Amino acid sequence: MTKISEGNFGKLNHLSGHMHRMSAEKMHDLDSPERRKILPPKDLLSLASISPNDTVVDVGAGTGYFTLPAAKLTTRKVIAIDVNSKMLEYIQEKAQEQGVMNLTVMTEMIEAIPLADGMADVVIASLVLHEVKSLSQALREIHRILKKDGRFLCVELEPKQNLMKVPRISSESMERALNQEEFRVIKRFFPVESALSEMPDVALGLTEIGATLVSGVYELSRM
Repeated sequence: MTKISEGNFGKLNHLSGHMHRMSAEKMHDLDSPERRKILPPKDLLSLASISPNDTVVDVGAGTGYFTLPAAKLTTRKVIAIDVNSKMLEYIQEKAQEQGVMNLTVMTEMIEAIPLADGMADVVIASLVLHEVKSLSQALREIHRILKKDGRFLCVELEPKQNLMKVPRISSESMERALNQEEFRVIKRFFPVESALSEMPDVALGLTEIGATLVSGVYELSRM
């Protein structure tokens, strides 16, 4: 079985593109076929049931791993928010290359999103909520900008046996925080099984260093 070093795990740790302090040349390494097999953006976005009339906000958008595929599912505005302006410049370049015209970018923090109440049909937060200073405040802001029947797609890695050497949020802690902010889980998805079948060396290697691969993908709506 192929072993995965912590260095390689650090790369997989940012499958969605959230390496906020990475150099520009490394951004291009995030769209490898291996990453897309482990965390296929189209498959995970299907959980949020994005329609052509949905306004989508991707918080902590990174390199646009989910932003750009989401923008192709709707004719309405898709807003990418990140604290790193270099990331957003990268997304804009990729959007231009791919002919995506409905993208807007904002350099802002998740804990203080400068958007109107109830303006979003779907909010995406992939591998970013473990980085915020206040999870409760970030979730309150996501809740605030969502419409009453809006959906929240959340992706995080599950810590295992306290072996993780990077900040993580367990699925139990995440759901408790979400419940406190009046969200309810309406779907869960753990892609570890598909990853084990398609990429057993990678998936088992991640398990060995203390991760369950991906903790789950939650689609949530307000209570």
